Amino acid sequence: TLSGDVMQKHRKMGVDYGDKRIGIALSDLLCIISSPYEVYQNRGEEDALKHLDKIIKENDVDEVAFGLPLNMDGTEGERAKLHRAFGEKLENYAGVKVYFIDERLTSAEAEDILISSGVRREKRKELIDKIAAQIILQTFINLKKGN
Repeated sequence: TLSGDVMQKHRKMGVDYGDKRIGIALSDLLCIISSPYEVYQNRGEEDALKHLDKIIKENDVDEVAFGLPLNMDGTEGERAKLHRAFGEKLENYAGVKVYFIDERLTSAEAEDILISSGVRREKRKELIDKIAAQIILQTFINLKKGN
């Protein structure tokens, strides 16, 4: 049985960060399943921080899985440094823990999922970022569970 206090459930958020678009995914309250949430048009760092913070607060998010675009050999290039810097700003701004997740193949995987689901090319562009965020978040959830 639970001692006097009920366990507080927090959602997790997945972020596929891009210069033009930011894909966002959220977990269920039990943190088992990751679902695509939205694609946000990136209008600059300050705006993006405010927008992500709003989603974090509204959905009671305590941890963020942030995609890190590593080079194919596993090293961090310029893109990864930009992502890491923004992720750290988000951590401070929103007061959440940010974990960086290797996102090397997520966009290709997201595209494969959409193609195999019969989604037309024009529609895939709109969906790919939030599907990539969903994959990043599901990877994080699975790592936490030890799968």
